[in-house]
Amino acid sequence: MARNKYPEETVRKILDTAERLFIEAGYDHASLQDIIDETGLSKGAIYHHFSSKEDIFYSVCDRIGQQNAKILMEVRDDPALNGLEKLRTIFKVSLQPERQAKMFCMMPYLMDNAKFLATEMRSIFQEVVPLFVEPIIRQGIADGSIQTSHPKELSEAMLLLSDIWINPIVQPSTPGEIEARCIIYNHLFSSFGIVQLIDQEIIDTLTEYAKMAHHPPRNRDQAD
Repeated sequence: MARNKYPEETVRKILDTAERLFIEAGYDHASLQDIIDETGLSKGAIYHHFSSKEDIFYSVCDRIGQQNAKILMEVRDDPALNGLEKLRTIFKVSLQPERQAKMFCMMPYLMDNAKFLATEMRSIFQEVVPLFVEPIIRQGIADGSIQTSHPKELSEAMLLLSDIWINPIVQPSTPGEIEARCIIYNHLFSSFGIVQLIDQEIIDTLTEYAKMAHHPPRNRDQAD
């Protein structure tokens, strides 16, 4: 068999195709065979680069995460914003429809998949908190816009509640339930000077995501 001279292009083709199929049908309903059929690659070519559909899915999510990280870094390093302003901006840009809507379309409910839920929590503790939220809160302490003696723990609590408790992907939730959680979230963190972090625009976005998560996938056979 001839050696593939352009493995990066093959990987990109697999990921581009898989991302589109996951968005159209959802992770559970887009099968590995669908990816094989759509790419026109052999099963052997797919397995040369990825061990399973789950492996492909993680790679798709990693690629989206890398794109999001670049945007979050720009906010974190913006000299024109104080800590609280950066925190508000990060919440807004994290929920931009063009970036996050695709995740809501393709992700399974995390409560139904312990491995995906564990991956999300690991990302909070090992990546998002130490790289983005905690440095911003420490800046907020220094500039007086945020009041806390425990920046790391506050960062963890904020992210766990926003990414797990409020996130419509974790478990089926009605728009009303999501809105109520957002209201409670704002009350919980107001004593730290973090007032109205989740504004009405973010609430409206999250409730739309809740509706989106309830939509049944398009007609595809159940994945293998």
